[in-house]
Amino acid sequence: MNLQEFFREHPAVAIAFSGGADSAYLLYQAKQYAKAVRAYYVKSEFQPQFELEDALRLAEELGAELKILELSVLTAPHVKENPTERCYFCKIAIFQAILNAVKSDGFSLLLDGTNASDDATDRPGMRALAELSVRSPLRECGLTKSEIRRLSKEAGLFTWDKPAYACLATRIPTGEIITAEKLAVTERAEGYLFSLGFTDFRVRCQNGNAKLQLSEAQWPLLLAHRKEILTTLKEFYQTVSLDLEVRG
Repeated sequence: MNLQEFFREHPAVAIAFSGGADSAYLLYQAKQYAKAVRAYYVKSEFQPQFELEDALRLAEELGAELKILELSVLTAPHVKENPTERCYFCKIAIFQAILNAVKSDGFSLLLDGTNASDDATDRPGMRALAELSVRSPLRECGLTKSEIRRLSKEAGLFTWDKPAYACLATRIPTGEIITAEKLAVTERAEGYLFSLGFTDFRVRCQNGNAKLQLSEAQWPLLLAHRKEILTTLKEFYQTVSLDLEVRG
């Protein structure tokens, strides 16, 4: 089965839209082949502002209807305690909120952007998708991440080379309580590094200390801005260190 055939069988669909490369390509294809489609973006403490901006930009470029849902995931059961299966509990909360909106809008099928490269054994959130009967057409049609990027580039989608971006909660170690303040600090710190030209990196928070994870190719940029980075990040963290085990 390919996506055209999928949307022929399911002509009215709702899409959980993150603004990333996968859900962007899924929305693009749905606009091509589905008869009715609406995208849903959940804005919570876990998503940085630029993800919402990317989602709005792509929806506008595709002429797709986008509905923004506000949700405080930190109030969902078990999420702020940050257990090993935090992603599962978070996904349950997020997709249940989308499903409630989808049903009230008259849609019966919700899709997400999970692809064939995603390892189900390494993503507890995928269990939540199965329990809530959320379909993943990219995965079902065998589309891998590299294929989605290639096809997105051919389609002219600006998301074709957008780095994968895990939510802000992943910067906080498992078992450490998640707070809105910690998430806001992470977003500000990473936003600052983005402004200096860094890409595909993480600022991990460990008990008030920052650990930078970036590819070896970006180390010269780090050294060139070392003093200002230390000055800026130490407004938020006690110490700032570089994770030397990350090469990329």
